[in-house]
Amino acid sequence: MSDKEYFVHESSYVDDPVEIGKGTKIWHFSHVQSGTKIGEKCSIGQNVNIGNNVTIGNNVKIQNNVSVYEGVELEDYVFCGPSMVFTNILNPRSEFPQRGTEFYIKTLVKKSASLGANSTIVCGHTIGKYAFVAAGSVVTKNTPDYSLVMGNPARLAGWMCACGTKLDMSTNPKSEESCQCKKCGRKYDKKGLIVEEI
Repeated sequence: MSDKEYFVHESSYVDDPVEIGKGTKIWHFSHVQSGTKIGEKCSIGQNVNIGNNVTIGNNVKIQNNVSVYEGVELEDYVFCGPSMVFTNILNPRSEFPQRGTEFYIKTLVKKSASLGANSTIVCGHTIGKYAFVAAGSVVTKNTPDYSLVMGNPARLAGWMCACGTKLDMSTNPKSEESCQCKKCGRKYDKKGLIVEEI
């Protein structure tokens, strides 16, 4: 692929081999390590580090000061807010380093999820599609599709439309409800802790 199909600022480093999709932009002082695959039309902000063998989908936005470590996968349209944090080892020790794929615990961020500024995603969990992690939250377990989670540790605080508007549905794990987004008109059914667009 020719350099003209994507942009890398002259202050950034891209190791070999990597795959970078058409229309992607990598801004100042960032580093993309070997084995990484980045999709089309992504925006990689300033001072971002993308570890070895990371997979990033299309139309992903990674804001300034984020490190996406090996073992993390971001699906299409994921948003990573400024200075949010991923981990890939649960019990790190400087004295006894754990390096290599066999030590890294997988984290999956599904399509269109948003991870707020300064949030932390503890490794080994899945962030559901269209989920919204509030700024400063610490995620220590899987989050459902369309969920809004916040706090430390992050707890279910509501539900979010695909368009990013809070939905009028309870967090009661036993209720069955339906609602329509006040902003875009999308309709949703909730059964327990499973929300689906109708």
